[in-house]
Amino acid sequence: MQSQNEQPVEANPDQDDQTVEIDLSSITSLDLTSFQLPDLDSVELPPNLIDLDLTTNRLSKLDSRIANLINLRKLSFRQNLFNDAAIEPISSWESLTGLEELILRDNKLTKIPDVGIFKKLLVFDVSFNEITSLQGLSKASSTIKELYVSKNEVTKMEEIDHLHELQILELGSNRLRVMENLQNFTKLQELWLGRNRIKVINLCGLSCIKKISLQSNRLTSMIGLEECNALEEIYLSHNGIAKTEGLSKLVNLRVLDVSSNKLTSVDDIQNLTRLEDLWLNDNRIESLEDIAEGVSGSREKLTTIYLENNPCAQSPYYNATLKQIFPNIQQIDSEYANGNISSPLLSEVVSLHMLLGENRALEVITNSLKGINHDMFIY
Repeated sequence: MQSQNEQPVEANPDQDDQTVEIDLSSITSLDLTSFQLPDLDSVELPPNLIDLDLTTNRLSKLDSRIANLINLRKLSFRQNLFNDAAIEPISSWESLTGLEELILRDNKLTKIPDVGIFKKLLVFDVSFNEITSLQGLSKASSTIKELYVSKNEVTKMEEIDHLHELQILELGSNRLRVMENLQNFTKLQELWLGRNRIKVINLCGLSCIKKISLQSNRLTSMIGLEECNALEEIYLSHNGIAKTEGLSKLVNLRVLDVSSNKLTSVDDIQNLTRLEDLWLNDNRIESLEDIAEGVSGSREKLTTIYLENNPCAQSPYYNATLKQIFPNIQQIDSEYANGNISSPLLSEVVSLHMLLGENRALEVITNSLKGINHDMFIY
């Protein structure tokens, strides 16, 4: 099996039997992804490996030779067949003191393995297993910057207080009900908690976070985000939120997703001048005029808006109105908003629509549109 870093060796033209010799000591990266190997018996492991990727095989037992790869920095066992007992020997791999990235994603683990021996660990991924508790994480090195435990059966945020260097925490698709024990994460930038059972937003005073996802939870309010001034992206779709609130101070916000909620209007974002993406689809918003007023601060900046499956999206001048409200819009729902309003008359119609409301505007312009070729309009 050839490593991606193997260098070609020139054969001697004077020899009848040309043999290519490979210096294994020069190989630092070995990618065996998708070889469907049941074990590594047929694989020679170069002694100076820095990166070993064993993703998508059928491994169920650790190869003891890996424990002697003293230069190893990245090790991936993603999508294999390791259970708790099979992965346990990793806790005694004392020679791998420099390991920085350990991926155990998509195996058959039911508990957090003991990784305390890896004192320089930066990335730890045990997502897509059958883990029911975060117990055991207290042994993990405080150097960890990225922790991924998504798609498990975790019920409580515990034994993570010491992870002061954490920048990314992924606990989506678990059984969490309460946001807790986050107060020490003063460097946390991304928090992913989608598909849980959380009812109340509690960031425990964090102000550094830039991205948060609480999609598909049980929220009825957005209260709890107002002090997070560094926030750039908020994802709150598929909840029971009836009002946008607590957002006026989030001046760095670029992406706001509150689709599939119970909103009837858009409030508290008039002052947001950096908003680029706004997802409001599948709500109960009646009026495009409310959108124009509610998003007034980012009219020039907004490039993407989703409003489909709202009553206001039934307006006959839906696309044209949005193009006039947001002159730099590039995408409306799933369609790219190519081109600008092509007719001065249509622009005037849209202005009437915004000023008078849909029914009155239609009444005013009905007669004036008789006999006009409707192909001149781009909706």
